[in-house]
Amino acid sequence: MSSPVLATGLAEAETLLSLPYAGEDYGLADCPVILVELTPADLSQWPTPETAELVKSTPAVMVASVPEDRDPTDTPKLAEICAPFDIVLASGDLSVALAIPASELDQIAAAATASPAAAVALVQLLRLSQGRTTADGLVAESLAYSTLQSGPQFQGWLASQPSRLVPDNPEPAVLAERDGSTLRLTLNRPERHNAFSAEVRDGLVEQLRAAWADPSLDGIVLDGAGPTFCSGGDLAEFGTTPDPGTAHRVRSVRSAAFWIDRLAAKTRVAVHGTCVGAGVELPAYAHDVAAHSDTTFRLPEVAMGLVPGAGGTVSIARRIGRQRLCYFALTNTEIDATTALAWGLIDRIED
Repeated sequence: MSSPVLATGLAEAETLLSLPYAGEDYGLADCPVILVELTPADLSQWPTPETAELVKSTPAVMVASVPEDRDPTDTPKLAEICAPFDIVLASGDLSVALAIPASELDQIAAAATASPAAAVALVQLLRLSQGRTTADGLVAESLAYSTLQSGPQFQGWLASQPSRLVPDNPEPAVLAERDGSTLRLTLNRPERHNAFSAEVRDGLVEQLRAAWADPSLDGIVLDGAGPTFCSGGDLAEFGTTPDPGTAHRVRSVRSAAFWIDRLAAKTRVAVHGTCVGAGVELPAYAHDVAAHSDTTFRLPEVAMGLVPGAGGTVSIARRIGRQRLCYFALTNTEIDATTALAWGLIDRIED
């Protein structure tokens, strides 16, 4: 495994990143990770705008390591210094907002080495989408996702997958049941673990569009039939669109994420079992997400050579923060319901 480029402090990082062709050298590196080990001296001064801009504009995974011997009173300064970085590492006490254990550095470097193009695209996308509208974020995400679909890593992954036969199911892919002023929508492909197929997407969009136009609806409940809420994108359909441009066009105009976001205040999502990819990204738009205690969550797209493509770079970032999402998506880490609750990915655990 390649090792991340190491800078010993903010001043050294500024010098390193200011070198001619630095972006090209690090963005195209085998391991596009730059680790900046912050020192106590760094905390004695505010970062310059120039340093922050260099960190945010470098096409690499920028990781800050927080010093163990810091003064607790320096926490506000430390938070500002760490804000431009993509991931923040801390040893022992994780009092720094959105920090993860320093022991995860090897996993971060391994993930970036395995998927360098997707890793760089992920951090660039998350930086670009921060603070933007849902619509803008979804367009940016779709463009990145569509671009990576043509990349060698995703194509290699796709070629390695076995052919999948999709069983015929005459039932609606999304069940709709009205009870007074509440509409319950149920993902209804349990034999496919409610994989997010075009059929499921279209059924969900159709129902959500109708719900948005119905002022008599006070609430929407979204859940899934069978043992799994949603296992992510339907692998049987991966690579079946004519070309990435067409895929982007369809994804832009038929977006379940867009409609859930518009109806977020009315929407409650109940998740259980396995939540992968879209099964994590779509619920995160709702204002109320409840998870069974057995639920697990995972974003596998970067490991496939992609980025999250069902709206998660917008929805999950708003819930758990850009830096924690970067770690979560980059490393394909699986988290349980307790961790999801602590992060803010869900609102409560219900059995």
